[in-house]
Amino acid sequence: MEEQIYTYLTKIPKGKVVTYKQIAEYLGNKNLSRVVGNVLHKNPNEEKYPCYKVVNSKGKLSKNFAFGGIEKQKEKLEKDGIEVINYTVDLSKYKL
Repeated sequence: MEEQIYTYLTKIPKGKVVTYKQIAEYLGNKNLSRVVGNVLHKNPNEEKYPCYKVVNSKGKLSKNFAFGGIEKQKEKLEKDGIEVINYTVDLSKYKL
């Protein structure tokens, strides 16, 4: 399952985000959102597997982003051209 999650991350285009639930649905079970979060927290290579592009179902960033915290996730998203307001992404605009 981890390999499927990491492969999915590589297919998210620049300027787009996905939710934990989207990845869980891709795996075939929308109830695996927490499992997805746990796998992402153990990401072995943040450059190869851009987990910063994953937000919750309300568009909120992760307070526990594994590679530098919420500020780092915000910075990476903004570098991708994604507007972040109050640590939230507008899913109607940026969701894949």
